[in-house]
Amino acid sequence: MKKLLVLVVMALFVVSTYADDKKKLTEVTYKVEMDCQSCVNKITKNMPFEKGVKDLKVDFEGQTVTVKYREDKTTKENLVKAFEKLEFEVEELKDGECVKPKAKCCEGHHH
Repeated sequence: MKKLLVLVVMALFVVSTYADDKKKLTEVTYKVEMDCQSCVNKITKNMPFEKGVKDLKVDFEGQTVTVKYREDKTTKENLVKAFEKLEFEVEELKDGECVKPKAKCCEGHHH
């Protein structure tokens, strides 16, 4: 009976560990050209409803959006498509990469 109990406990441990791996969160930062607070609002109101998105940080001053998402629910490509659907062009930033400020001639609304 003790052996059976030990086997059941071990099986439950393995299953719970496997389930945690599937729910792994990944973080990605995108350069997003935002012209005004309306752009920020558009992103913050829509992106959290994309499948797999768990957290979202929008930095208007830095022109970046950081997204935490579940790998088992979505991909970076799907996130880019979601931004494009909102009419934003995005570019993934690699670790340590920073955003260059845009020239004054290029500023302006596009929505």
